[in-house]
Amino acid sequence: MMTMAFLSSSYREELTFPEGFGWGAATAAYQVEGGWDADGKGPNVWDTFTHQGGDRVFRNQTADVACGSYTLWGEDLKCIKQLGLTHYRFSLSWSRLLPDGTTGFINQKGIDYYNKMIDDLLANGVIPVVTLYHFDLPQHLEDQGGWKTGAIVEVFDAYAQFCFGTFGDRVKLWITINEPNTLALLAYDKGIFAPGVPNPGNRAYQTAHNMIKAHAKAWHSYDSLFRKKQNGQVSMSLFSPWVEPADPTSAADQEAAKGIMALALDLFAKPIFIDGDYPAVLKSQVAAMSKKQGYPSSRLPEFTEEEKRMIKGSADFFAIQYYTACLAKHQEYSEGELNILKDINTEVFPDPSWKVSQPGSWISVTPWSIRKLLKYIKDLYNNPVIYITENGFPQGDPAPLDDTQRWEYIRQTIQELYKVTAIHLDKVSLQLYCVWSLLDNFEWTQGYSSRFGLYKIDFEDSALPQVPYKSAMEYAKVIQSNGVKRPL
Repeated sequence: MMTMAFLSSSYREELTFPEGFGWGAATAAYQVEGGWDADGKGPNVWDTFTHQGGDRVFRNQTADVACGSYTLWGEDLKCIKQLGLTHYRFSLSWSRLLPDGTTGFINQKGIDYYNKMIDDLLANGVIPVVTLYHFDLPQHLEDQGGWKTGAIVEVFDAYAQFCFGTFGDRVKLWITINEPNTLALLAYDKGIFAPGVPNPGNRAYQTAHNMIKAHAKAWHSYDSLFRKKQNGQVSMSLFSPWVEPADPTSAADQEAAKGIMALALDLFAKPIFIDGDYPAVLKSQVAAMSKKQGYPSSRLPEFTEEEKRMIKGSADFFAIQYYTACLAKHQEYSEGELNILKDINTEVFPDPSWKVSQPGSWISVTPWSIRKLLKYIKDLYNNPVIYITENGFPQGDPAPLDDTQRWEYIRQTIQELYKVTAIHLDKVSLQLYCVWSLLDNFEWTQGYSSRFGLYKIDFEDSALPQVPYKSAMEYAKVIQSNGVKRPL
């Protein structure tokens, strides 16, 4: 039961959301579970990446223990119940279930762990939203080429079918791949995420191509083998900023902003939701730059006609992950060094007048821009049902429990969502909002220095106690009343 301390406050006006609107929070297996080699779990690329050291991660931190959720799930569940969440999004550790990534060996203890999570959530009236893959590729598969090879499509499909068959009697909302656009850029183009082997200008396109095909294959497997009996839904979560032209009066900057949206979002969304193929502007620009650089063909691969038919329509809802806005400026590049931003002659940066979440952060405080992004999706992608599967705001470490700045960001974001769902200003079909993250966790290369949690974790204490921030208390009020309230 929620305490009265969580629900008491003084407000002027209730902005009530439609009945049945979903309120969630999200986590990812590698970032919270710990138990990196416990009970038969195999290594993943982030285990390898962090164990190699070399200042790849803040203070060479790892997620070997993280929030301890593998052994402390009961404590996580208390937080979920205290908030009153309607949905909880989490990911399965591929290598905890299948230690080498294949169904040749199945780890029953991994199955038992996730069965308990799912059953506990359902017993408490919480809908599980389950992500199959959130950046933690089994190391064995990476050693065989991973997302760089076409063979991964069938391997991922086999893993997806295993999960659908094992958990799909209870799980009705599935995410195949988390932020494939982020992964393609940071892991396989820049090489700053695991597995950490940069290949600018080539591998982002190559891995994106394979992830789109793997997603579509898994969606069709669900559609043909599981949907009739399980009656669930499957999609892919895409990350996108909102992009404004640096100079609104400049036609070149307007085109640059469109180019970044095409690269960040439409590269994945257009094939899946529209026609099975990449945006024309990207195809032409990457082909032109590739030709200048002496390539015999475009660095952006092509789908076959059969693949286009497979990819088109392979999503049941539009899952979007949004944090901030940026500006785009046209910048003419010669062939030079390979770079996907150079392919579209664009540079991106924040408006210097925007507040940032903390010094040096990539997140500018721009809640107003989420409405623009949602309308963009609605208009371009035929008004799909939209789930916001991540949105959040980091604090530095040490993080104050009175996280007023973060709550103001979340509150203002929810106010913008009220405009599009409750009073239908933009007629967007938004049905779910998830905060990132339930807990302070291992934030990839930023380690534990960036705190996104609704609950504070003391990583120096072996008990890993969980203490609610102010934002947790305020979010619980929103969920309890199904609305956000304007302060006095």
